[in-house]
Amino acid sequence: MNCKGEELVGVPHHPNWLTFARFSTNQSDSPRVLTYINIWISSLCFSLWNDILNHRNVSCIFFFNQGSIFFLINIYSDSSQLALKYLKDTETNIHNIIIMTGDFNIRDSLWDLNFPFHFVHSDMLFDITDLFSIALSKLTENFPTRFSDNNQNSNSVLDLVFTRPSSAKFNCHYIHSDWRLTSDYAPIPVNIPIRDEYIPTKQ
Repeated sequence: MNCKGEELVGVPHHPNWLTFARFSTNQSDSPRVLTYINIWISSLCFSLWNDILNHRNVSCIFFFNQGSIFFLINIYSDSSQLALKYLKDTETNIHNIIIMTGDFNIRDSLWDLNFPFHFVHSDMLFDITDLFSIALSKLTENFPTRFSDNNQNSNSVLDLVFTRPSSAKFNCHYIHSDWRLTSDYAPIPVNIPIRDEYIPTKQ
């Protein structure tokens, strides 16, 4: 209402979505990753679990289903790989991770067929996922997740999905390039089935 007023800094909110972000008292430690959960599945009692993982680049969400607790982990690992170093140092052994996903900022020939090199940060990432008993989900087709804004840099695969390898329904995902609009990142839809009796009927 006042063009000379103070800037409003925060995350977008919507009544149909629950927002989960790490609370911080100072801007230098503000969260760099957040998670949205649709209210249609709120009966699963999603909560942010900072007692296990407490870092500005890591969001750990847990929920209950069929009498068990499950985890969703959302990660932004910057160019210094602070999130991966944090996960490696904490050596937290979390079971029942449904999905771990995010922007890992690692180019590697293991998941980017247009990139010919392998990096040591990938080894650290796989050490972490082995500890969590999750594995890299395969793309249904070779497609970039990040699109360069200039012709000098090539498009790349920086966003990865890790799921439980024991579940055949979770072992692949796809890139929806039509949904990215003006964004330099493409959305990655992943279907995770949940038993109907724990989800309210949509009217």
